[in-house]
Amino acid sequence: MSHEASAVRIDKWLWAARFFKTRSLATEAIDAGHVRRATVGSVSGDRVKPALILKLGDAFTVQRGDMVQTITVTALSDRRGSATDAAKLYRETEESVKVRLDQQAVRQASNQLMPVMRGRPTKQDRRKLAELFASNYGDQRT
Repeated sequence: MSHEASAVRIDKWLWAARFFKTRSLATEAIDAGHVRRATVGSVSGDRVKPALILKLGDAFTVQRGDMVQTITVTALSDRRGSATDAAKLYRETEESVKVRLDQQAVRQASNQLMPVMRGRPTKQDRRKLAELFASNYGDQRT
């Protein structure tokens, strides 16, 4: 974070803060409405434009896939640096961190339930799949 900027566009800042791999992906996310101004207790804040000039203390919600992060801008930079430098550019709210970690735990738990199969299933794999489907979809006759 050796280069501090006084006026930074939000698309460039999102790229520098490593929310998106490229500036064009950041611009597409903004245009699609996945980046919004944060409102207290809600994800449905005002939409922003890619050319929005950031100020310190601005709060936004950034949605990537099924993950929604509520962040506050703590530093401005228009250059992409290391991950440690990028982490200094924003602060995620406590509530957002808690929700994100809960979603991550649910994803990991569901991944452990599904059997890992490579190629053609063996007899043991077929039995595991049959057991999984029986427990989830057991006798649903209509």
